Amino acid sequence: MPELLKAGHQVRCMARSPEKLRDYPWAGDVEVVRGDVTDAVSVASAMADIDVAYYLVHALTTGADFEETDRKSATVFADAARERGVGRIVYLGGLTPPEVPERELSPHLRSRAEVGRILLDSGVPTTALRAAVIIGSGSASFEMLRYLTERLPVMVTPSWVSTRIQPIAVRDVLRYLVGSALMPAEVSRTFDIGGPDIITYRDMMQRYAEIAALPPRLILPVPVLTPRLSSHWIGLVTPVPRSIARPLAESLRYEVVCREHDIAQYVPDGAGQPFTFEKALRLALQRVREAKVTTRWSSASVPGVPSDPLPTDPDWAGGSLYEDVRELDVDASPGALWKVIEGIGGEHGWYSFPLAWVVRGSLDRLVGGVGLRRGRRDTDRLRVGDSLDFWRVEEIQPGRLLRLRAEMRLPGLAWLEMYTEQDEHGRAHYRQRALFHPRGLLGHAYWWSVSPFHAIVFGGMARNIARAAASVPSSAEAPAALPR
Repeated sequence: MPELLKAGHQVRCMARSPEKLRDYPWAGDVEVVRGDVTDAVSVASAMADIDVAYYLVHALTTGADFEETDRKSATVFADAARERGVGRIVYLGGLTPPEVPERELSPHLRSRAEVGRILLDSGVPTTALRAAVIIGSGSASFEMLRYLTERLPVMVTPSWVSTRIQPIAVRDVLRYLVGSALMPAEVSRTFDIGGPDIITYRDMMQRYAEIAALPPRLILPVPVLTPRLSSHWIGLVTPVPRSIARPLAESLRYEVVCREHDIAQYVPDGAGQPFTFEKALRLALQRVREAKVTTRWSSASVPGVPSDPLPTDPDWAGGSLYEDVRELDVDASPGALWKVIEGIGGEHGWYSFPLAWVVRGSLDRLVGGVGLRRGRRDTDRLRVGDSLDFWRVEEIQPGRLLRLRAEMRLPGLAWLEMYTEQDEHGRAHYRQRALFHPRGLLGHAYWWSVSPFHAIVFGGMARNIARAAASVPSSAEAPAALPR
């Protein structure tokens, strides 16, 4: 959606639940209509006065009958496009091996191929893009790669880890999707799309580990892991639902390599395009690399790169991110609450279980970290970049938000966010988030080992900050918090 708008197109979005889109950054720039691809009436209505219709639907999660649902949905969409005089259909499907008859493909790939054929046979000029593994958050195949590599230093894997694949960066996929809107009317065909690298899934895991600064992974392929067993294993280790993992695991046994790159005749590649696997992977991990944690993870604004998670991505997209959230109404003004937040650390302490903070600081120093020895630059005021005990001020919005990034020695990245909010009566509301992005299995073990103490440390911090704010004299208050 953001890429189409950026290209200057007017966009209509069909959704089963339009109300779910109202808070997205682009919602005010598009026309949103209610519809369902299995309902011919709603699809025909949505197709009115449309030049190009994008079909980005897959019924994989609907159960054993997903092939029939895919078939019906594609037929409804194709018929409506033809009857409404749509100028082009653009579809994103899966790359299939030419040497394998369609009837012998996995249900996932077979359905993808059938949908493409239905759209191509519609009589409407159609661009059917076919991709293998897409490198970017929200791509189920990539999320499987991400979680397996992060969590398992030693893996007993199915033989498909040795299958050759031609992955593609999500940024290149978006470029081809948007560019397909302007293809000449006489063009109606499939296009294979992929990056320049042809590698195995095993190589992808090892390169992921290298770029994510993880130790090399020990990968032991065995022939006895069937797709069913593989899907149970993937479901156990990753948050990718088994209903998705199984058909994808079945599909990964096929070698999927592009046979042509004709798409470049109509959507030209620029310098360095399409991206290499390594560059695509670095973009997909850029959010964490640069510690770009959004202010509100579940409703992030459109990210800087298309490989970052979007609000519409599934819950399991974007890599592991643990959080501890505490919220309290405060019997004080927003200005009083902000004064306490901005004064935290140093001689004021952390408002919770002082012994725990001292022990944690001492342990950090024992392993070569900074500990609590740095204190703070100013007892009352903070600015971006200030050191604050074993934290660093990453973001400060006066009267609203303080975000700290941990600089202690940890098997991952950690942040602490403190918010001043205001209710309809002008009173303060305190919101606190501790975030942790684990690095490898040790990172996950660390989070779960300390999580039993969160109620004491983080819960106590929230309660004591609220009490401290209530005791701040009005003459000492900071400027009022910004309204939500």
